[in-house]
Amino acid sequence: MLVTAKEMLLEAKQGKYAIGAFNVENMEMVMAVLAAAEAKNSPVIMQTTPGTIKYAGVGYYYANVAAAAARSKVPVVMHLDHGDSFDRAMAAYRAGYTSIMIDGSKLSLEENIALTKRVVDACHPGGVSVEGELGKVGGKEDDLDGGDDNPYTNPDEAKIFVEQTGVDYLAIGVGTAHGVYKGIPHVNTDLIATIRDLVDIPLVLHGTSGVPDDQVTTSVKNGICKVNYATDLRIAFTKGVKEFMAANPEAFDPKKYCKQGMAEVQKYVEQKIEVCGSANKA
Repeated sequence: MLVTAKEMLLEAKQGKYAIGAFNVENMEMVMAVLAAAEAKNSPVIMQTTPGTIKYAGVGYYYANVAAAAARSKVPVVMHLDHGDSFDRAMAAYRAGYTSIMIDGSKLSLEENIALTKRVVDACHPGGVSVEGELGKVGGKEDDLDGGDDNPYTNPDEAKIFVEQTGVDYLAIGVGTAHGVYKGIPHVNTDLIATIRDLVDIPLVLHGTSGVPDDQVTTSVKNGICKVNYATDLRIAFTKGVKEFMAANPEAFDPKKYCKQGMAEVQKYVEQKIEVCGSANKA
């Protein structure tokens, strides 16, 4: 079933676990993520970035996830990841996405509050929940460029941001980055706990591909309720396809080589669901 994220994440906050949010690039990845969530009896969030949407449009991705959710035994959220404008957020809203992120983190605090509140005011009457971002998630992925500024969220600004926007959950900058890490990332888990104590909404960790599992576990313990994974799913799917083609160079049926890609994604997602602690929470 397709649901909104607010209640799902509030339950995670109360239960001190997190929901895995997985970026899906095609039908096969949607199927693999759903299979993993059902195998682990876990709620799940599937999401697409503006770069992915530009490839095929919101309608294609929504239709894939909606079809998966309709046959699913577990709750599924369809989320816009890093919505880069009010218009993009509204396109996803009109298509049927059940959760919208508006990313105004590159703006000044005042401009970010104004943009986020505008999206909240548009989405809430339709029962769609909204994620905002304050602070920077570094690195590059798709069309996302976190820049080189101070990546950490100011806790006092986070409190002001939440109060003035009415946002449902908040992505915070705590040292993670998009894309492939060049070294071992170090999440500022103490900062997560500080922000958790100042705001009363679920917190979100972006750029988690490549972050050691023990750091993710501590982040969840300290207040993270939604954990985003993107790059590693792409790597897993591509690994499966490459391995199949290497072993079967004459193969030409996408169903055959995509099946191995799907198996790699499912294995990865099942493991991350365990790390988030959401297994058997559906």
